[in-house]
Amino acid sequence: MTIGVRASSRPLWRQPWMINSLVTVASVLVCLLLLPSRIPGMELLGVTPHWLLIWVVAWSIKRTQWEAALAGLVLGLLQDAMTAPDPTHTLSLIVVGVLTARLQKQRYLQEDIVSVALIVFAMAVIAETVLALQISFDQLLSANSLYPPLGRIWMYHQRVALSSAILSSLWAPALYYPLNRWWDRYPAEP
Repeated sequence: MTIGVRASSRPLWRQPWMINSLVTVASVLVCLLLLPSRIPGMELLGVTPHWLLIWVVAWSIKRTQWEAALAGLVLGLLQDAMTAPDPTHTLSLIVVGVLTARLQKQRYLQEDIVSVALIVFAMAVIAETVLALQISFDQLLSANSLYPPLGRIWMYHQRVALSSAILSSLWAPALYYPLNRWWDRYPAEP
């Protein structure tokens, strides 16, 4: 008598874990495509919603800190590949992922739309602050920096952080709700 693993009669592309992986990757690709788009009504003071940040928050709510950090790393690298790598978006998305996962572990967080919108608001401000800190350090440490003086950097940061936080938190339910329902219904384990 041999003990073997029962092979599934379904083809690989119809396995639940494969479909879940494809939906997850497709949602990231949609966010990447929405990131540079300027759709009328989705722009405030020249700033659009930070779709990758919303995705990282949605992912990190029910994941460990390591999974959240990995998601932030991958999405940050993808965003840096689409834009300039300096300042890096990777650091800010890793911070967002880890902080969101820590909120869930501390049980400060409920999983309703209002809580998610508030978390996205706070995380957008944190992400923009991390970017502004990177720009400030470059301006301070580099003699031939292309960035403006510190006062202008932080004045611009206030406007961008607030605009990004407002728009991202308003659009967060549109991304969070369908992804969360999908991930609840079809867990990632094979």
